Amino acid sequence: MRAMRALSAALLTLGLAAGPAAADASPSPSRDSSAAPTRAGTSFRTATEFEQGQRATASGSTGDYLYWSFPADTGQRPTVRATVKLPDTHAAQTWQIDVYDGLRRRQACQYGAQTRTAPADTPSVELACVLRTVRAWSEPWANDPLPGTYYIRLTATGVPTSDLGLPVDTEVRADSKDIGGSAAVDGSLSEPLVPGIATKPEEKQEKAAVLAGLEPEDGWASGWWSDRWVWTAVGGVLAALAGIAGYALTRGAGRPVRVPPSS
Repeated sequence: MRAMRALSAALLTLGLAAGPAAADASPSPSRDSSAAPTRAGTSFRTATEFEQGQRATASGSTGDYLYWSFPADTGQRPTVRATVKLPDTHAAQTWQIDVYDGLRRRQACQYGAQTRTAPADTPSVELACVLRTVRAWSEPWANDPLPGTYYIRLTATGVPTSDLGLPVDTEVRADSKDIGGSAAVDGSLSEPLVPGIATKPEEKQEKAAVLAGLEPEDGWASGWWSDRWVWTAVGGVLAALAGIAGYALTRGAGRPVRVPPSS
């Protein structure tokens, strides 16, 4: 009974200790939307930065390439959404949203309507792209998403000549779900993949004017820590307690009583 009481107390303590770790895995609150940008870039180098949770808006013309960028860190699974408000009168148009990582490699969408065709005179079209989980490290030959800056490109891929140049209003948003230790890997990048991170020698990195000025709220993850360490420790402690409890239940009341031999 003492062993079972000790096991119950240990489970309660571990549950309380693991609570904050589970709470840390919840998505962070949205940033202040008042600081969201109201324009878009025209290339990777001029992509407009915005934070996750913000709604970036921009006005453009049908046929333009519109670019934005946002930071994504290890363990996050970003979801990019875009809404295009079309003119009152227009022909059928096909719009597409593409997402690129810090190496400007196009990242495939796990699911979501990445390309949609808006029938004639449709007021708007909505697009979405759910990326794979960002990894702390990857093989050089792999195309895994890595921590750093991610680029969004929005454009119309199928537009009649009569619709080229028509005004449109666009809105994009990026949010992430924290996957946690289930997506953790051994190893990490020495630096996140952001523009300008390697423009100067290492000893001058801190003073360098990095082109990408945005980073996650809590800074870039080191890559070695994840909540899987917590659950590994919890599993080890539970295994030890289960062994102690099993031994206590099976050892009996001690040595058997010796019965003297009959004369």
